[in-house]
Parts: sequence; structure tokens; C-alpha cells
Amino acid sequence: MDWDDLRDALNRALQSIGGEITSPWFYLQFGIILVAAGISLALGSSLRARFDVTSLTMGWPAPLRLFARTVMQRAGTIIFALLAEISRVVMVQTGLLYRGYVLSTAVNLATAWLIIRIATSVIRNEFVVRVVSIAAWAVAALSIIGRLDDVSSALDSISITMGTLRLTPLVLIKAGVLLAIAMWLVSAAGNFIEARIAHSRDLTPSVQVLLIKLVRVALVVAAIAMVMSAVGIDLSAFALFSGAIGVGLGFGLQKIIANFISGVILLADKSVKPGDLVTIGDSTGKISSMNTRYISVAAGDGREILIPNEDLVTQRVINWTYTDKTMLVKVNFATNYEADPNRVCELAVDIARNTHNVATFKAPNCLLTEFAETGMKFALTFWVADLDVGMDNVRSNVMQGLWTAFKNENIRVPYPVRELRVRSGALPVETILEVPSDNSGPAAKPGAE
Repeated sequence: MDWDDLRDALNRALQSIGGEITSPWFYLQFGIILVAAGISLALGSSLRARFDVTSLTMGWPAPLRLFARTVMQRAGTIIFALLAEISRVVMVQTGLLYRGYVLSTAVNLATAWLIIRIATSVIRNEFVVRVVSIAAWAVAALSIIGRLDDVSSALDSISITMGTLRLTPLVLIKAGVLLAIAMWLVSAAGNFIEARIAHSRDLTPSVQVLLIKLVRVALVVAAIAMVMSAVGIDLSAFALFSGAIGVGLGFGLQKIIANFISGVILLADKSVKPGDLVTIGDSTGKISSMNTRYISVAAGDGREILIPNEDLVTQRVINWTYTDKTMLVKVNFATNYEADPNRVCELAVDIARNTHNVATFKAPNCLLTEFAETGMKFALTFWVADLDVGMDNVRSNVMQGLWTAFKNENIRVPYPVRELRVRSGALPVETILEVPSDNSGPAAKPGAE
């Protein structure tokens, strides 16, 4: 179809509409439609205000509750369709109208809108619901008035050819609609599969994340391939752009690809996983999530540190919970020389043993490490049973216990003391005597009296 054919089709459509408008029965049907619309709006608002669907459907299955809520929201549309259809049937049976084309079209349009809104009620995104509803209703409206084929032919007549690839507005519209539906289905299927994988106890957290990402990527690729095939686009036509895409990946997206591959490696080798306590450079925290490009590390003070996956592969990483969640903690302290070192070690071991969250599989140990100028230095070591509570919290509790015990035992903790002595005596001070110059003689020299 060329532009002349398109213009002819539009002229025929306008002539058909003009013929309906010039008919005196058109205004009668149009008036009935306006009256039915007003009555339906009033009755629909009254029904929604009078009945609480949520309380009425309490205990019903979820699909039935959703259906009842949608029907109540579209009560005005249902009433309008019923009133218009009853009016058409009465007028046709009484011979006032031959077939009531305008009323029949209005009923069909209202019914199509009702069915579309019920079908899209399962979609949670309101914007997507509106876009899908309007697009579907436009197609249904063209089909009802018998102009769908003409519009499709007109949209298919305008094309852009690139090699073996032929793009038309009709192809783009079909691809967009099908791709939106496919992505919604992919999201729903991905969420279902993710829930099933997350509840599996036979898989480690890192393997779960890897499987979820692979499944989502596979679903997206399969959906795009199916949509392209459905609209008649040959995927081999895109082979022309593969070289340019490869060059772009090589130069502009190398970091993104590196982070993606690094993320797959991290998920596969299980070196880190969600929940691990890690130290990367100057950043320490617990891994809260692992994504395609980065991992999120919760620092414990409200910050979320986003570290690229490539850094975890190329840099030194300390994983405090790689094999287990226990950790050796060391507390250094000192006492004066008047204290008994045996008693000090005994107190330190007892305090560590009785502190909450200190591991019991290995006893704490206290060592005398140095005779320093200010006193004796000790090192208390113990194991933290679970790093989830924080090793700093356990260390603080042990040190507070040491302080209390030393107070009770009259054991002093040495601290440096500085004394400042000022020696008495006169300080040599040179005085400079300046005499104003009055051109009568030279000024006095330093030291002159």
C-alpha cells in the first residue's frame, strides 16, 4: 500500500462516519448513550460507596477477591453496557431502529474495555496497566469498527530497509507490545523461580545467587528471541552489527564485562558469600548482597559500601568467616610491678571465660609478654564464638571486666607521667638603647649606658 491507497482508505472511513452523522437516528442513539453514561456513573459511585468489597470478600480465595474488587471498580462500565444494550434491543424490536449500529458499537467498546481491565488487574504497576489497557482497547476499537486491517496495512506500508532487515511502524508496535508482555512474564517467572531456589536448603547462598542470575539472563534472552521471531525479524540480520558491538564491548564496556565475569567467578568459587564478614582495603563489613556488577558491604554504622566485583578478584580480601564464624581476639594490657603476674593472668582468664559469646571449645590464655619501663605487659587471647554479634563488642566487655577486677584487687594500670622542672636563675637579656636622632650626634650602641 502506498500513500495514495492510505489516503483513499482514510477518505472512505470519513465518508462512512459522515454518513452515520447525517442520519437523524444517530443523534437519538447518541442521546441514549449520554443518558446511559450519566446513569451508570451515578449508580456506580453509589454502589462503591454503599458496599465494602474488602469486608464482603473476607475469607475468599485471592483470585476471587481480586476479581470482585475489579468488578466493583468497573461497576459503572457494566451498568452502561447493560443499559445501552437494553435500549438497542427495545428500539430494534419496536421498529424504531433497524440495527442500532451506534448503540451496538458503544456496547462492544464498553465490553472490550471491561474485559481488558479485568485481564490487566493482575499487573501491579499502574503505569504498565494504563499503557497496556489503552493499547489493547485501541486495537479492539479498530476491530469493532472494522478498520483494523486498513490501519495495519497503512502502518505496514511505511518501511525502512537495512540489508535484509525491514522495519515498519507496525513491526515496531508489535515488537514493543510483545516485548512488554514477555518482560512481564519473565519477571513473574523469575520471581517464582527465585523463591523456589531461595527455599532450597541443598544450595549454598552463593550458588543460589548464581543460579538466580543465570536463570534471569536465560529468560530475558529467550524472551527477546521469541519476540523477534514472532514479529518476523530474522535474527541473522543483526549479524552486521556484531563487529561494532564487539568493538564497543572491548573499549567502552570492558570494566562492566570484567565486573560481570568477576561476579560469576566469585559466585562459582564460593570465596565470598552473603553474610560473610570481609575486609577489603580500608573497608570492613558484612556482605549484604551480591549483584552483577558489585557487592554491597554493610559497614555497621548505616553505610553501604559498594565494591566492584573486579576488586575482589584482583585485590587482597580478608574473609573472617570463610571456614567458620569464630575468630581469635587479642587484648593487650599492663600492670604495675607491685601486682602478682600469676594473679593477674588468673583474673584475666576467668573474666574472658565468663564473658558472653566467648567460645568454650578452646580456653582463653594469658601471657606475660614484657617487662617494660612503666610496668609488666600482658596479652590475653580468646576466641569469639559468633562474629555476627561483633568482635569489638566482646573485646569491650572483656576489657570492662578487667578494669572492674583490677579495681577490686587494687591492681594499678600504669600510665606515663611527665614532670617539668624549671631551674631558677637570671636569664641573659641584651638591651638595645635607642636614642632619637636630632642630627647632633650618632645613636648609642648596644650596651651603652
